Amino acid sequence: MYPRSFADSDGDGLGDLPGITSRVPHLAALGVDAVWLSPFYPSALADGGYDVDDHRDVDPRIGTLAQFDDLVAALHAHGIRVVVDIVPNHSSDRHRWFREALAAGPGSPERARYVFRRGLGADGERPPSDWRAVFGGPAWEPVGDGDWYLHLFAPEQPDWNWDHPEVREDFLTTLRFWSDRGVDGFRIDVAHALTKDLSEPLPTQAELDAGTLVDGRHPYEDRDAVHEVYRAWRAVFEEYDPPRTAVAEAWVPAHRRARYASPEGLGQAFNFDLLMDDPDAGQFRRTVEENLALARESGTSSTWVLSNHDVVRHATRYALPAGTDLQAWLLRGGTDPAPDVERGLRLARAATALVLALPGSTYLYQGEELGLPEVADLDAADLQDPTWVRSQGTEKGRDGCRVPLPWSASGPALGFGDGSPHLPQPAWFADYAVERQEGEATSTLALYRRAIALRARLQSPETLEWADDVPAGVVQFRRPGGWTSVTNLGTSPVPLPAGRVVLSSGPQTEDQLALLTELPGETTAWLVTPST
Repeated sequence: MYPRSFADSDGDGLGDLPGITSRVPHLAALGVDAVWLSPFYPSALADGGYDVDDHRDVDPRIGTLAQFDDLVAALHAHGIRVVVDIVPNHSSDRHRWFREALAAGPGSPERARYVFRRGLGADGERPPSDWRAVFGGPAWEPVGDGDWYLHLFAPEQPDWNWDHPEVREDFLTTLRFWSDRGVDGFRIDVAHALTKDLSEPLPTQAELDAGTLVDGRHPYEDRDAVHEVYRAWRAVFEEYDPPRTAVAEAWVPAHRRARYASPEGLGQAFNFDLLMDDPDAGQFRRTVEENLALARESGTSSTWVLSNHDVVRHATRYALPAGTDLQAWLLRGGTDPAPDVERGLRLARAATALVLALPGSTYLYQGEELGLPEVADLDAADLQDPTWVRSQGTEKGRDGCRVPLPWSASGPALGFGDGSPHLPQPAWFADYAVERQEGEATSTLALYRRAIALRARLQSPETLEWADDVPAGVVQFRRPGGWTSVTNLGTSPVPLPAGRVVLSSGPQTEDQLALLTELPGETTAWLVTPST
Protein backbone atom coordinates (compact mmCIF):
# COMPACT_ATOMS: atom_id res chain seq x y z
CA MET A 1 0.00 0.00 0.00
CA TYR A 2 1.21 3.49 -0.94
CA PRO A 3 -0.69 5.45 1.76
CA ARG A 4 -0.62 8.82 0.02
CA SER A 5 -2.62 7.34 -2.86
CA PHE A 6 -4.99 4.94 -1.09
CA ALA A 7 -7.73 7.10 0.48
CA ASP A 8 -7.92 10.76 1.57
CA SER A 9 -10.10 11.51 4.60
CA ASP A 10 -9.64 15.28 4.91
CA GLY A 11 -9.83 16.52 1.32
CA ASP A 12 -6.27 17.82 1.04
CA GLY A 13 -5.53 15.55 -1.94
CA LEU A 14 -3.12 13.34 -0.01
CA GLY A 15 -4.06 9.90 1.27
CA ASP A 16 -3.86 9.46 5.03
CA LEU A 17 -4.14 6.97 7.87
CA PRO A 18 -7.81 7.71 8.70
CA GLY A 19 -8.53 7.19 5.00
CA ILE A 20 -7.01 3.72 5.18
CA THR A 21 -8.95 2.97 8.36
CA SER A 22 -12.19 3.91 6.58
CA ARG A 23 -11.38 1.36 3.87
CA VAL A 24 -10.50 -1.56 6.14
CA PRO A 25 -13.77 -3.30 5.12
CA HIS A 26 -12.46 -3.36 1.53
CA LEU A 27 -9.24 -5.00 2.70
CA ALA A 28 -11.15 -7.50 4.82
CA ALA A 29 -13.44 -8.39 1.90
CA LEU A 30 -10.39 -8.82 -0.31
CA GLY A 31 -9.12 -11.41 2.15
CA VAL A 32 -5.52 -10.27 2.57
CA ASP A 33 -3.47 -11.57 5.48
CA ALA A 34 -1.44 -8.41 6.02
CA VAL A 35 -1.06 -4.81 4.87
CA TRP A 36 2.39 -3.40 4.12
CA LEU A 37 2.42 0.39 4.48
CA SER A 38 5.09 2.24 2.52
CA PRO A 39 6.54 5.20 4.48
CA PHE A 40 4.10 7.44 6.35
CA TYR A 41 6.82 9.18 8.37
CA PRO A 42 7.51 12.96 8.43
CA SER A 43 9.07 13.77 5.07
CA ALA A 44 9.58 16.55 2.54
CA LEU A 45 8.53 13.98 -0.10
CA ALA A 46 11.70 14.37 -2.11
CA ASP A 47 11.30 10.65 -2.81
CA GLY A 48 7.70 9.77 -2.06
CA GLY A 49 8.31 9.53 1.69
CA TYR A 50 11.52 7.49 1.51
CA ASP A 51 13.36 10.62 2.65
CA VAL A 52 12.55 10.17 6.35
CA ASP A 53 12.85 13.04 8.86
CA ASP A 54 11.92 10.96 11.91
CA HIS A 55 11.63 7.17 11.83
CA ARG A 56 9.44 7.11 14.94
CA ASP A 57 6.62 9.50 14.05
CA VAL A 58 3.84 10.10 11.52
CA ASP A 59 3.80 12.87 8.93
CA PRO A 60 1.15 15.34 10.17
CA ARG A 61 -0.28 15.49 6.64
CA ILE A 62 -0.95 11.74 6.91
CA GLY A 63 -2.05 11.48 10.51
CA THR A 64 -0.89 11.08 14.09
CA LEU A 65 0.51 8.28 16.19
CA ALA A 66 -2.92 7.91 17.79
CA GLN A 67 -4.47 7.47 14.34
CA PHE A 68 -1.79 4.93 13.51
CA ASP A 69 -2.82 3.01 16.63
CA ASP A 70 -6.46 3.21 15.49
CA LEU A 71 -5.52 1.77 12.10
CA VAL A 72 -3.56 -1.10 13.66
CA ALA A 73 -6.51 -1.88 15.94
CA ALA A 74 -8.97 -1.82 13.03
CA LEU A 75 -6.81 -4.13 10.91
CA HIS A 76 -6.13 -6.50 13.79
CA ALA A 77 -9.86 -6.66 14.51
CA HIS A 78 -10.26 -8.21 11.05
CA GLY A 79 -7.29 -10.56 11.49
CA ILE A 80 -5.08 -8.46 9.20
CA ARG A 81 -1.46 -8.01 10.26
CA VAL A 82 0.49 -4.77 9.81
CA VAL A 83 3.89 -4.44 8.11
CA VAL A 84 5.68 -1.08 8.01
CA ASP A 85 8.49 0.12 5.79
CA ILE A 86 11.88 0.64 7.45
CA VAL A 87 14.29 2.87 5.50
CA PRO A 88 17.76 2.15 6.93
CA ASN A 89 20.15 3.14 4.13
CA HIS A 90 19.55 6.86 4.50
CA SER A 91 17.65 9.55 6.34
CA SER A 92 16.34 12.81 4.94
CA ASP A 93 18.50 15.93 4.95
CA ARG A 94 16.00 17.35 7.48
CA HIS A 95 16.73 14.63 10.06
CA ARG A 96 17.91 16.05 13.39
CA TRP A 97 21.20 14.19 13.23
CA PHE A 98 21.96 15.43 9.71
CA ARG A 99 21.26 19.04 10.64
CA GLU A 100 23.63 18.58 13.58
CA ALA A 101 26.24 17.12 11.22
CA LEU A 102 26.10 20.13 8.91
CA ALA A 103 26.39 22.53 11.82
CA ALA A 104 29.26 20.67 13.49
CA GLY A 105 31.79 20.83 10.67
CA PRO A 106 34.45 18.53 9.20
CA GLY A 107 35.86 15.78 11.36
CA SER A 108 33.15 16.13 14.02
CA PRO A 109 31.50 13.19 15.85
CA GLU A 110 28.17 14.39 14.43
CA ARG A 111 29.37 13.89 10.87
CA ALA A 112 30.62 10.41 11.70
CA ARG A 113 27.03 9.12 11.76
CA TYR A 114 26.84 9.75 8.00
CA VAL A 115 29.19 9.07 5.09
CA PHE A 116 31.19 12.28 4.76
CA ARG A 117 34.46 12.46 2.82
CA ARG A 118 36.88 15.23 2.07
CA GLY A 119 36.70 16.28 -1.57
CA LEU A 120 39.60 16.04 -3.96
CA GLY A 121 41.73 19.06 -4.79
CA ALA A 122 43.48 21.59 -2.59
CA ASP A 123 40.22 22.87 -1.12
CA GLY A 124 38.12 19.75 -1.53
CA GLU A 125 36.40 21.32 -4.51
CA ARG A 126 35.96 18.04 -6.42
CA PRO A 127 33.87 15.02 -5.32
CA PRO A 128 35.64 12.04 -3.71
CA SER A 129 34.72 9.88 -6.71
CA ASP A 130 32.70 10.09 -9.91
CA TRP A 131 29.95 7.78 -8.64
CA ARG A 132 26.46 8.30 -10.02
CA ALA A 133 23.31 8.20 -7.91
CA VAL A 134 20.48 5.76 -8.64
CA PHE A 135 18.17 8.68 -9.45
CA GLY A 136 20.75 10.31 -11.73
CA GLY A 137 23.42 12.92 -11.17
CA PRO A 138 26.43 12.70 -8.85
CA ALA A 139 26.24 10.51 -5.73
CA TRP A 140 28.24 13.06 -3.70
CA GLU A 141 26.93 16.43 -2.56
CA PRO A 142 29.18 19.29 -1.36
CA VAL A 143 28.37 21.12 1.87
CA GLY A 144 30.59 24.15 1.28
CA ASP A 145 33.50 23.42 3.63
CA GLY A 146 35.44 20.89 1.57
CA ASP A 147 33.37 17.92 2.77
CA TRP A 148 30.97 15.94 0.61
CA TYR A 149 28.31 13.46 1.71
CA LEU A 150 27.25 10.28 -0.05
CA HIS A 151 23.68 9.83 -1.25
CA LEU A 152 23.03 6.72 -3.31
CA PHE A 153 19.62 8.15 -4.23
CA ALA A 154 18.57 11.83 -4.08
CA PRO A 155 20.67 14.61 -2.47
CA GLU A 156 17.91 14.92 0.11
CA GLN A 157 18.71 11.34 1.24
CA PRO A 158 22.16 11.28 2.92
CA ASP A 159 23.47 7.77 3.57
CA TRP A 160 23.98 6.56 7.13
CA ASN A 161 27.36 5.26 8.28
CA TRP A 162 26.47 1.77 9.48
CA ASP A 163 29.86 1.34 11.11
CA HIS A 164 28.70 3.83 13.75
CA PRO A 165 27.29 2.20 16.91
CA GLU A 166 24.79 5.02 17.50
CA VAL A 167 23.21 4.40 14.10
CA ARG A 168 22.89 0.68 14.80
CA GLU A 169 21.41 1.25 18.25
CA ASP A 170 18.97 3.89 17.00
CA PHE A 171 17.45 1.49 14.49
CA LEU A 172 17.05 -1.18 17.17
CA THR A 173 15.11 1.44 19.11
CA THR A 174 12.97 2.11 16.02
CA LEU A 175 12.17 -1.59 15.55
CA ARG A 176 11.08 -1.86 19.19
CA PHE A 177 9.09 1.38 18.96
CA TRP A 178 6.85 0.08 16.19
CA SER A 179 6.74 -3.49 17.51
CA ASP A 180 5.51 -2.14 20.85
CA ARG A 181 2.69 -0.36 18.98
CA GLY A 182 1.48 -3.66 17.55
CA VAL A 183 3.32 -3.76 14.23
CA ASP A 184 3.70 -7.38 13.12
CA GLY A 185 6.53 -7.06 10.62
CA PHE A 186 8.86 -4.88 8.60
CA ARG A 187 9.76 -4.43 4.95
CA ILE A 188 13.41 -3.38 4.72
CA ASP A 189 14.14 -0.84 1.99
CA VAL A 190 17.41 -1.18 0.03
CA ALA A 191 18.43 -3.96 2.42
CA HIS A 192 21.57 -4.80 0.44
CA ALA A 193 23.29 -1.38 0.60
CA LEU A 194 23.66 -0.44 4.27
CA THR A 195 27.26 -1.42 5.02
CA LYS A 196 29.95 0.10 2.85
CA ASP A 197 33.69 -0.28 2.31
CA LEU A 198 34.99 3.15 1.33
CA SER A 199 38.68 2.32 1.62
CA GLU A 200 40.92 4.43 -0.58
CA PRO A 201 41.30 4.51 -3.46
CA LEU A 202 37.63 4.51 -4.33
CA PRO A 203 36.83 2.67 -7.57
CA THR A 204 35.60 4.68 -10.53
CA GLN A 205 32.06 4.56 -11.81
CA ALA A 206 33.36 2.78 -14.91
CA GLU A 207 34.82 0.04 -12.71
CA LEU A 208 31.53 -0.28 -10.83
CA ASP A 209 29.59 -0.51 -14.09
CA ALA A 210 31.97 -3.07 -15.59
CA GLY A 211 32.34 -5.10 -12.39
CA THR A 212 36.14 -4.87 -12.69
CA LEU A 213 36.75 -4.31 -8.97
CA VAL A 214 40.04 -5.21 -7.35
CA ASP A 215 38.55 -7.66 -4.83
CA GLY A 216 35.57 -8.51 -7.01
CA ARG A 217 33.21 -7.02 -4.43
CA HIS A 218 31.16 -3.86 -4.79
CA PRO A 219 31.94 -1.15 -2.17
CA TYR A 220 28.31 -0.57 -1.23
CA GLU A 221 26.22 -3.43 -2.57
CA ASP A 222 25.67 -6.75 -0.82
CA ARG A 223 28.64 -6.56 1.56
CA ASP A 224 28.87 -9.54 3.92
CA ALA A 225 28.95 -7.18 6.89
CA VAL A 226 25.31 -6.25 6.35
CA HIS A 227 24.26 -9.60 7.78
CA GLU A 228 25.76 -8.64 11.15
CA VAL A 229 23.16 -5.86 11.21
CA TYR A 230 20.32 -8.24 10.48
CA ARG A 231 21.42 -10.80 13.06
CA ALA A 232 21.04 -8.05 15.66
CA TRP A 233 17.62 -7.19 14.23
CA ARG A 234 16.58 -10.84 14.42
CA ALA A 235 17.38 -10.81 18.13
CA VAL A 236 14.94 -7.90 18.52
CA PHE A 237 12.25 -9.67 16.50
CA GLU A 238 12.56 -12.71 18.76
CA GLU A 239 11.88 -10.57 21.85
CA TYR A 240 8.20 -10.56 20.86
CA ASP A 241 5.52 -13.23 20.95
CA PRO A 242 4.86 -13.99 18.20
CA PRO A 243 8.24 -12.95 16.74
CA ARG A 244 8.12 -10.02 14.35
CA THR A 245 8.64 -10.81 10.68
CA ALA A 246 10.70 -9.03 8.03
CA VAL A 247 11.21 -9.09 4.29
CA ALA A 248 14.25 -7.70 2.50
CA GLU A 249 14.19 -5.57 -0.61
CA ALA A 250 17.57 -6.84 -1.76
CA TRP A 251 18.49 -6.38 -5.40
CA VAL A 252 21.21 -9.02 -5.40
CA PRO A 253 22.00 -12.06 -7.56
CA ALA A 254 19.65 -14.95 -6.83
CA HIS A 255 22.35 -17.07 -5.18
CA ARG A 256 23.05 -14.24 -2.68
CA ARG A 257 19.40 -13.75 -1.73
CA ALA A 258 19.24 -16.72 0.62
CA ARG A 259 21.36 -15.03 3.30
CA TYR A 260 18.87 -12.17 3.61
CA ALA A 261 16.01 -14.64 3.89
CA SER A 262 17.65 -16.95 6.40
CA PRO A 263 16.00 -17.61 9.78
CA GLU A 264 19.02 -15.95 11.44
CA GLY A 265 18.49 -12.84 9.35
CA LEU A 266 15.37 -11.14 8.07
CA GLY A 267 13.50 -14.37 7.36
CA GLN A 268 12.28 -13.51 3.87
CA ALA A 269 13.50 -11.64 0.79
CA PHE A 270 11.65 -10.32 -2.21
CA ASN A 271 11.96 -12.31 -5.40
CA PHE A 272 11.46 -9.83 -8.22
CA ASP A 273 12.24 -12.33 -10.98
CA LEU A 274 8.66 -12.85 -12.14
CA LEU A 275 8.21 -9.09 -12.17
CA MET A 276 10.98 -8.89 -14.76
CA ASP A 277 9.79 -11.88 -16.83
CA ASP A 278 7.70 -11.67 -19.96
CA PRO A 279 4.44 -13.67 -19.74
CA ASP A 280 6.15 -16.72 -21.20
CA ALA A 281 5.56 -20.29 -20.00
CA GLY A 282 9.22 -21.28 -20.13
CA GLN A 283 10.40 -18.17 -18.30
CA PHE A 284 7.71 -18.47 -15.64
CA ARG A 285 8.44 -22.12 -14.92
CA ARG A 286 12.22 -21.60 -14.71
CA THR A 287 11.75 -18.66 -12.37
CA VAL A 288 9.41 -20.59 -10.09
CA GLU A 289 11.69 -23.66 -9.98
CA GLU A 290 14.77 -21.57 -9.20
CA ASN A 291 13.11 -19.60 -6.44
CA LEU A 292 11.50 -22.58 -4.77
CA ALA A 293 14.96 -24.16 -4.68
CA LEU A 294 16.42 -21.00 -3.14
CA ALA A 295 13.66 -20.95 -0.53
CA ARG A 296 14.48 -24.53 0.44
CA GLU A 297 18.16 -23.56 0.69
CA SER A 298 17.44 -20.65 3.04
CA GLY A 299 14.86 -22.55 5.10
CA THR A 300 12.14 -20.02 4.40
CA SER A 301 9.24 -19.49 2.02
CA SER A 302 9.51 -17.88 -1.38
CA THR A 303 7.91 -14.58 -2.35
CA TRP A 304 6.11 -13.61 -5.55
CA VAL A 305 5.62 -10.10 -6.90
CA LEU A 306 4.14 -8.86 -10.18
CA SER A 307 3.67 -5.15 -9.39
CA ASN A 308 4.69 -2.63 -6.74
CA HIS A 309 5.04 1.11 -6.18
CA ASP A 310 8.33 1.24 -8.12
CA VAL A 311 7.46 -0.36 -11.47
CA VAL A 312 5.03 -0.08 -14.37
CA ARG A 313 1.89 -2.02 -13.47
CA HIS A 314 1.83 -5.53 -14.88
CA ALA A 315 -1.52 -5.05 -16.63
CA THR A 316 0.30 -2.50 -18.78
CA ARG A 317 3.61 -4.34 -19.16
CA TYR A 318 1.73 -7.33 -20.56
CA ALA A 319 -0.21 -5.07 -22.92
CA LEU A 320 3.00 -4.11 -24.73
CA PRO A 321 5.23 -6.10 -27.08
CA ALA A 322 7.99 -8.06 -25.32
CA GLY A 323 11.18 -6.04 -25.04
CA THR A 324 9.49 -2.62 -24.99
CA ASP A 325 11.71 -0.01 -23.33
CA LEU A 326 9.25 1.07 -20.65
CA GLN A 327 10.93 4.36 -19.75
CA ALA A 328 11.13 5.37 -23.41
CA TRP A 329 7.49 4.33 -23.81
CA LEU A 330 6.48 6.48 -20.83
CA LEU A 331 8.36 9.45 -22.29
CA ARG A 332 6.27 9.04 -25.46
CA GLY A 333 3.12 9.32 -23.36
CA GLY A 334 2.26 5.62 -23.53
CA THR A 335 1.03 5.69 -27.11
CA ASP A 336 3.92 4.27 -29.15
CA PRO A 337 3.40 1.37 -29.31
CA ALA A 338 -0.27 1.48 -28.40
CA PRO A 339 -0.98 -0.95 -25.56
CA ASP A 340 -3.44 -3.78 -26.12
CA VAL A 341 -5.35 -3.02 -22.93
CA GLU A 342 -7.68 -6.02 -23.11
CA ARG A 343 -4.83 -8.47 -23.67
CA GLY A 344 -2.81 -6.84 -20.90
CA LEU A 345 -5.61 -7.31 -18.40
CA ARG A 346 -6.28 -10.87 -19.58
CA LEU A 347 -2.61 -11.82 -19.06
CA ALA A 348 -2.40 -9.92 -15.78
CA ARG A 349 -5.34 -11.86 -14.40
CA ALA A 350 -3.84 -15.15 -15.62
CA ALA A 351 -0.44 -14.38 -14.09
CA THR A 352 -2.00 -13.33 -10.79
CA ALA A 353 -3.99 -16.56 -10.58
CA LEU A 354 -0.81 -18.50 -11.29
CA VAL A 355 1.22 -16.86 -8.51
CA LEU A 356 -1.64 -17.13 -6.02
CA ALA A 357 -1.54 -20.89 -6.56
CA LEU A 358 2.18 -21.10 -5.76
CA PRO A 359 3.71 -22.03 -2.41
CA GLY A 360 5.02 -19.05 -0.46
CA SER A 361 3.96 -15.44 0.05
CA THR A 362 2.35 -13.31 -2.65
CA TYR A 363 2.65 -9.54 -2.38
CA LEU A 364 -0.09 -7.58 -4.16
CA TYR A 365 0.10 -3.87 -4.91
CA GLN A 366 -2.89 -1.62 -4.27
CA GLY A 367 -5.06 -1.21 -7.36
CA GLU A 368 -4.00 -4.40 -9.08
CA GLU A 369 -7.09 -6.03 -7.59
CA LEU A 370 -8.99 -3.58 -9.82
CA GLY A 371 -6.90 -4.37 -12.90
CA LEU A 372 -5.53 -0.82 -12.99
CA PRO A 373 -3.19 -0.03 -15.87
CA GLU A 374 -0.31 2.44 -15.66
CA VAL A 375 -1.13 6.13 -16.10
CA ALA A 376 1.45 6.80 -18.79
CA ASP A 377 0.50 10.28 -19.97
CA LEU A 378 1.08 12.37 -16.83
CA ASP A 379 2.23 15.87 -17.72
CA ALA A 380 5.74 16.89 -16.75
CA ALA A 381 4.30 19.57 -14.46
CA ASP A 382 2.54 16.88 -12.41
CA LEU A 383 5.50 14.57 -11.92
CA GLN A 384 6.84 14.12 -8.38
CA ASP A 385 9.41 11.36 -8.75
CA PRO A 386 12.96 12.75 -8.30
CA THR A 387 14.08 10.51 -11.16
CA TRP A 388 12.47 12.94 -13.62
CA VAL A 389 14.58 15.90 -12.53
CA ARG A 390 17.76 14.03 -11.63
CA SER A 391 17.80 12.24 -15.01
CA GLN A 392 17.27 15.59 -16.76
CA GLY A 393 14.04 14.38 -18.26
CA THR A 394 15.38 11.14 -19.71
CA GLU A 395 13.40 8.94 -17.29
CA LYS A 396 9.81 9.72 -16.38
CA GLY A 397 9.87 7.78 -13.12
CA ARG A 398 7.31 5.94 -11.03
CA ASP A 399 4.40 8.34 -10.65
CA GLY A 400 2.24 6.46 -13.16
CA CYS A 401 1.73 3.54 -10.78
CA ARG A 402 1.09 5.83 -7.78
CA VAL A 403 -1.98 7.68 -9.06
CA PRO A 404 -4.71 7.66 -6.34
CA LEU A 405 -7.19 4.81 -6.46
CA PRO A 406 -10.71 5.14 -7.93
CA TRP A 407 -13.28 4.10 -5.36
CA SER A 408 -16.38 5.40 -7.14
CA ALA A 409 -17.25 5.95 -10.79
CA SER A 410 -18.09 9.63 -10.30
CA GLY A 411 -17.69 12.49 -7.86
CA PRO A 412 -14.61 14.33 -6.59
CA ALA A 413 -11.42 12.37 -7.15
CA LEU A 414 -13.51 9.28 -7.94
CA GLY A 415 -14.10 8.65 -4.24
CA PHE A 416 -10.45 8.98 -3.25
CA GLY A 417 -11.29 12.18 -1.35
CA ASP A 418 -13.09 15.50 -1.60
CA GLY A 419 -10.10 17.48 -2.86
CA SER A 420 -7.96 17.45 -5.98
CA PRO A 421 -5.68 14.38 -5.77
CA HIS A 422 -1.94 14.93 -5.54
CA LEU A 423 -1.52 13.09 -8.86
CA PRO A 424 -4.31 13.56 -11.43
CA GLN A 425 -6.58 10.62 -12.20
CA PRO A 426 -7.50 10.05 -15.85
CA ALA A 427 -11.21 9.98 -16.69
CA TRP A 428 -10.97 6.31 -17.71
CA PHE A 429 -10.05 5.37 -14.12
CA ALA A 430 -13.81 5.43 -13.47
CA ASP A 431 -14.15 2.22 -15.49
CA TYR A 432 -11.98 0.43 -12.89
CA ALA A 433 -13.64 1.86 -9.76
CA VAL A 434 -14.36 -0.39 -6.79
CA GLU A 435 -17.99 0.75 -6.91
CA ARG A 436 -18.32 -0.39 -10.52
CA GLN A 437 -16.77 -3.81 -9.84
CA GLU A 438 -18.71 -4.61 -6.67
CA GLY A 439 -21.32 -7.25 -7.38
CA GLU A 440 -19.88 -8.08 -10.81
CA ALA A 441 -19.14 -11.80 -10.70
CA THR A 442 -16.56 -11.63 -13.49
CA SER A 443 -14.77 -8.43 -12.41
CA THR A 444 -11.09 -8.39 -11.56
CA LEU A 445 -11.98 -7.53 -7.97
CA ALA A 446 -14.20 -10.62 -7.76
CA LEU A 447 -11.39 -12.76 -9.19
CA TYR A 448 -8.93 -11.56 -6.55
CA ARG A 449 -11.40 -12.12 -3.74
CA ARG A 450 -12.22 -15.65 -4.88
CA ALA A 451 -8.60 -16.60 -5.56
CA ILE A 452 -7.38 -15.33 -2.19
CA ALA A 453 -10.17 -17.16 -0.38
CA LEU A 454 -9.38 -20.44 -2.17
CA ARG A 455 -5.63 -19.90 -1.73
CA ALA A 456 -5.98 -20.32 2.03
CA ARG A 457 -6.58 -24.02 1.36
CA LEU A 458 -3.41 -24.39 -0.73
CA GLN A 459 -0.70 -23.34 1.68
CA SER A 460 0.34 -26.46 3.55
CA PRO A 461 2.65 -28.13 2.81
CA GLU A 462 4.56 -25.71 0.56
CA THR A 463 5.27 -28.12 -2.28
CA LEU A 464 4.18 -28.65 -5.86
CA GLU A 465 4.52 -31.28 -8.56
CA TRP A 466 5.04 -30.19 -12.16
CA ALA A 467 3.15 -31.65 -15.11
CA ASP A 468 5.61 -32.09 -17.97
CA ASP A 469 3.38 -33.60 -20.67
CA VAL A 470 1.56 -30.37 -21.49
CA PRO A 471 1.02 -28.36 -24.67
CA ALA A 472 3.45 -25.59 -25.60
CA GLY A 473 2.77 -22.38 -23.73
CA VAL A 474 1.22 -24.14 -20.71
CA VAL A 475 2.42 -24.04 -17.10
CA GLN A 476 0.75 -26.76 -15.03
CA PHE A 477 1.41 -28.02 -11.51
CA ARG A 478 -0.35 -29.95 -8.78
CA ARG A 479 -0.52 -28.95 -5.12
CA PRO A 480 -1.13 -31.30 -2.17
CA GLY A 481 -4.76 -32.17 -1.64
CA GLY A 482 -5.60 -32.68 -5.29
CA TRP A 483 -5.40 -29.06 -6.49
CA THR A 484 -4.14 -28.37 -10.02
CA SER A 485 -3.26 -25.00 -11.54
CA VAL A 486 -3.13 -24.70 -15.33
CA THR A 487 -1.98 -21.52 -17.08
CA ASN A 488 -2.32 -21.25 -20.85
CA LEU A 489 -0.09 -18.40 -22.03
CA GLY A 490 -0.71 -19.26 -25.66
CA THR A 491 -3.59 -17.91 -27.72
CA SER A 492 -5.37 -21.17 -28.62
CA PRO A 493 -7.52 -23.24 -26.23
CA VAL A 494 -6.00 -26.36 -24.65
CA PRO A 495 -7.75 -29.35 -23.04
CA LEU A 496 -8.20 -29.19 -19.29
CA PRO A 497 -7.10 -32.11 -17.10
CA ALA A 498 -9.64 -34.09 -15.13
CA GLY A 499 -11.22 -32.29 -12.20
CA ARG A 500 -13.75 -29.70 -11.20
CA VAL A 501 -12.90 -26.12 -12.19
CA VAL A 502 -13.17 -23.91 -9.10
CA LEU A 503 -11.52 -20.78 -10.50
CA SER A 504 -10.80 -19.23 -13.89
CA SER A 505 -9.01 -15.97 -14.56
CA GLY A 506 -11.28 -15.54 -17.56
CA PRO A 507 -14.70 -13.88 -17.35
CA GLN A 508 -16.59 -17.08 -16.56
CA THR A 509 -19.55 -17.25 -14.20
CA GLU A 510 -20.04 -20.14 -11.76
CA ASP A 511 -22.37 -21.89 -14.19
CA GLN A 512 -19.88 -21.48 -17.02
CA LEU A 513 -17.03 -22.87 -14.93
CA ALA A 514 -18.90 -26.13 -14.51
CA LEU A 515 -19.03 -26.55 -18.30
CA LEU A 516 -15.37 -25.78 -19.06
CA THR A 517 -13.52 -28.59 -20.80
CA GLU A 518 -10.98 -26.41 -22.59
CA LEU A 519 -8.88 -23.59 -21.21
CA PRO A 520 -8.92 -20.47 -23.40
CA GLY A 521 -5.69 -18.74 -24.31
CA GLU A 522 -4.09 -16.33 -21.82
CA THR A 523 -6.09 -17.81 -18.95
CA THR A 524 -5.42 -19.69 -15.71
CA ALA A 525 -7.76 -22.24 -14.11
CA TRP A 526 -7.68 -24.09 -10.82
CA LEU A 527 -9.17 -27.57 -10.60
CA VAL A 528 -9.79 -30.04 -7.82
CA THR A 529 -10.24 -33.76 -8.12
CA PRO A 530 -13.68 -35.12 -7.22
CA SER A 531 -12.42 -36.43 -3.86
CA THR A 532 -11.03 -33.04 -2.76
